[in-house]
Amino acid sequence: MRSPSPGAARIAVIGAGPGGLTCARILQRHGLRVTVYDRDREAHARDQGGTLDLHADNGQIALRHAGLLAEFLAAARPEGQEMRLTDHTGAIRHHDVPAPGDTFKPEIDRGDLRDLLLNSLRPGTVQWGHDLRTVTAPVDGLRRLHFAGGATTDADLVIGADGAFSRVRTLVSDAVPAYTGVTFLEAWFDDVETRHPELGRLVGPGSAFAISGGRGLLAQRNSGEHIRVYIALRVPRDANTPAGIDLTDTEAARACLLDLFPGWDPLLLRMITDNDGPYVDRPLYALPISHTWTHNPTVTLLGDAAHLMPPLGVGVNLAMLDAAELALALRDSDSIADAIHAYENVMLPRSAGVARECAEGLDGLLAPTPDHAHHHLTADR
Repeated sequence: MRSPSPGAARIAVIGAGPGGLTCARILQRHGLRVTVYDRDREAHARDQGGTLDLHADNGQIALRHAGLLAEFLAAARPEGQEMRLTDHTGAIRHHDVPAPGDTFKPEIDRGDLRDLLLNSLRPGTVQWGHDLRTVTAPVDGLRRLHFAGGATTDADLVIGADGAFSRVRTLVSDAVPAYTGVTFLEAWFDDVETRHPELGRLVGPGSAFAISGGRGLLAQRNSGEHIRVYIALRVPRDANTPAGIDLTDTEAARACLLDLFPGWDPLLLRMITDNDGPYVDRPLYALPISHTWTHNPTVTLLGDAAHLMPPLGVGVNLAMLDAAELALALRDSDSIADAIHAYENVMLPRSAGVARECAEGLDGLLAPTPDHAHHHLTADR
């Protein structure tokens, strides 16, 4: 069957994250039909995560094509580019401060970025409460999407923007994400200026990293007087828990974590002991560095679905750049198949190179000394 032209095609994006929404926005700007399907029951059904930096050479390029760059820069926090790196004693080893007017990689809360993208789409573009279960191929060449609850729809092109454990990926690849050996335990701090002022001063307006002996405390300033801390550990997974730590018992988990940070400065250890609420388990998974698949004229992938890698400041940026390039390839091609070829020929080799850098960067992040970590932090962010 001849591949349809993008202008006549029904395009389904699975996943309403930054990549999927960016793709939909750019497609709509160029008159192409698209529907986004997401399993969440509504836009704010769950926390969207912490802050992220969008780089001028990838994420901001995508926002420019989406016609949203000015709005992003108005909402972003350039001061969030400041980064402090200490050793386990709290002594500052590196302090990077952005120059006045520097907007190369300003920070924005993930929820704010998502709202910016959602509000730019036509009403009804995102279909909430659609949990994709399977995709089949009827005899006429269309893809039929089957959702939990029995709903179905047909599409000429299915774009998998559905993250690390993508269901769309299984249509073109047998690859499964593997545990990297590193786990982040996320801790939240609210009303920082009132309840945690010393931690607020330690972190400053951007990020603060304390790294020593293969352990790390990674703190990010969010908007609204919030800070998120990621306790970085190179540990095995035992019964789905890091090093056997029971995260359902917060006090017991704190005691176990303190044992893993002997001799650290008491103020730094407040990132472990003073959090508001339980820890959240964030094991880091990655796809094979050179993940690829055989071209399929009805399915493609972007973002983590295509190239899951350690979270070192590039994941969302790459997802949005993928989204922009795919949307523009669909705008410029005579057929869906041609567009997918053009897109994947650029995206796959680029993502392999970045995945290799991120794998090396994760090792460097948990290096024995802050100086080694600084090289990887500044290179990858």
